[in-house]
Amino acid sequence: MGKCLVVEGRADKLRLLPILAEDVTIICTNGTISEVNLIDLLEEYEQDEIITMFDADKNGEKLRKLMNRAYPEATQLIIPHEYVEVEKTPTKILKDILLQAKFLVKEG
Repeated sequence: MGKCLVVEGRADKLRLLPILAEDVTIICTNGTISEVNLIDLLEEYEQDEIITMFDADKNGEKLRKLMNRAYPEATQLIIPHEYVEVEKTPTKILKDILLQAKFLVKEG
């Protein structure tokens, strides 16, 4: 069983990749998505641990609610509201959030 981290966009994925020190599948929803499309997107990762990290904005909230309906077992990581977007959150904060969720992160 692996880990599947679900983010909103490519910029979020590119922000997290250099921080992670383990092999994690990162899937982008590319913004707003329907429940059917979300299930199609994540179907092959359903045996994995599914974790989300969405922006702290209206669109991110919609995605969190959608994930709660489609994958209530998923862990949802929340960035502090003052940073609004994953891609704008300082590296130290992202590392702390990922460490609390038991991800391995790179030193430094």
